[in-house]
Amino acid sequence: MRTLTYIAQPQDEGRLIRLIVRGGIGLSHRQFSRAKYANCILLDGVPAHADQAVRAGQTVSVLLEDAGSGSAPAEEEPVSVVYEDEDLLVIDKDAPLPCQNSSRQSGSTLEKRLSARYGEAFVFRPVNRLDKGTSGLMLAAKNAHAQMLCARELHADMVREYLAVVEGTPEPACGVIDAPIGKADGATIRREVRCDGKPAKTHYRVLESGRRALVRLRLETGRTHQIRVHLASIGHPVTGDFLYGSEIAELPGRFALHSAHLAFVHPMRGIPLEFDSPLPAALAALYRPSPEAQTAEPEDPVR
Repeated sequence: MRTLTYIAQPQDEGRLIRLIVRGGIGLSHRQFSRAKYANCILLDGVPAHADQAVRAGQTVSVLLEDAGSGSAPAEEEPVSVVYEDEDLLVIDKDAPLPCQNSSRQSGSTLEKRLSARYGEAFVFRPVNRLDKGTSGLMLAAKNAHAQMLCARELHADMVREYLAVVEGTPEPACGVIDAPIGKADGATIRREVRCDGKPAKTHYRVLESGRRALVRLRLETGRTHQIRVHLASIGHPVTGDFLYGSEIAELPGRFALHSAHLAFVHPMRGIPLEFDSPLPAALAALYRPSPEAQTAEPEDPVR
């Protein structure tokens, strides 16, 4: 159970606990109500009423309780956790692997694997979600308060960069795809660039090119399937993307998109955190020339 604390300052003299909890600690209305009715608001370690006044120097504490979801039975499969503290998890997700359990996902999910690691009472609170076919770094919160604070940072200061292997080589070699995205007519999942869609902006830079191109991308917005839709819209779909391009045998169940870099300020500690995940070898092999092509003798044009 996570405990949030706040020591009342001289300017807090006489303020009500509810104002301290909402303003000084920053709990949402829903979190405050949950803590209040569960008797999880303390003043100097003793359960206190929300309308009780505080004195300077007193400690206001909130116990954050998370009930188990009960929807994701534990599954003993490995999961790569690259950072963990009492508020956050940074995970390097495999692909193909769905993030969350749902009526459409009866098989393996990241949520089930985390339930096995932390116990079935664990509540999976993803901050940035990755498609089933996308691998790499994603952030999850261990409590609702941390999730709320991270969500505020997600489209403001959080840096999310991806590596993608794409068909062909985009020209120019770097640029910004600024095109609104909306749901395709009659579709449940598929998105498309359309004038009545929501604003979406993706920065890209070609790093290498061979049989295909390796592209680094940074999201400025976070629309569903944004990178996949934007790259397909300029004629260079992500390799293996069965929805916006063509599926390939080398990537069963996934496509060549990897969350490679994640940087943000810890919402509770105020310290900058930065993480990197290398491109999986199976994706790198898609754009690099084969060893046979690299060692083959060039043909003599005279002969």
